[in-house]
Amino acid sequence: MKKCLFIDRDGTLILETDDFKIEKFHKLVFYPEVFYWLGKIARETDFELVMVTNQDGLGTPDFPERDFFEVHDFIMRTFAGEGIRFASVHIDRSYPHENLPTRKPGTGMLTQYFSPEYDLKNSFVIGDRITDVMLAKNLGCRCVWLNDGRNLGAGEVGNENEKTLQEYIALETRSWQKVYEFLSVKGKSN
Repeated sequence: MKKCLFIDRDGTLILETDDFKIEKFHKLVFYPEVFYWLGKIARETDFELVMVTNQDGLGTPDFPERDFFEVHDFIMRTFAGEGIRFASVHIDRSYPHENLPTRKPGTGMLTQYFSPEYDLKNSFVIGDRITDVMLAKNLGCRCVWLNDGRNLGAGEVGNENEKTLQEYIALETRSWQKVYEFLSVKGKSN
């Protein structure tokens, strides 16, 4: 069975912006040391890398697809150039108020992983928001939480909070080195 790392994009692979939209190159800053440590994870473990991201209103006049994909495709090429390839990329375009099942923490984009082919119990979500922790709970796995203390996504998880979700947090850090150190043990084939 395949183990996955369900990795958020903004705030996890690249730094989050104040307006929560990275559609211009001048706003793009890669997360510190992500290439080195995620590269080691990709080379040294048997985790399948899966990107899962919410992009509020993607495709609307306020967030044109062309602008987004110009930057996104550059991000993907840059990671691939460093030997980091994502088996799949899942992008939800909805707004929080729409409550669609495809929007994290919902699992509507990830139904293919609920199969005997995948080992969700030994998989992890890596993300910076409480919604990423909630996604881990909804998938039946645990989360590596790159918590910056801003409590992002708290309005999207109902009665859940950091305290009620504690059992789903496998590691809380701001360091990709710590992520590597944790996952390098969990991601070895038996």
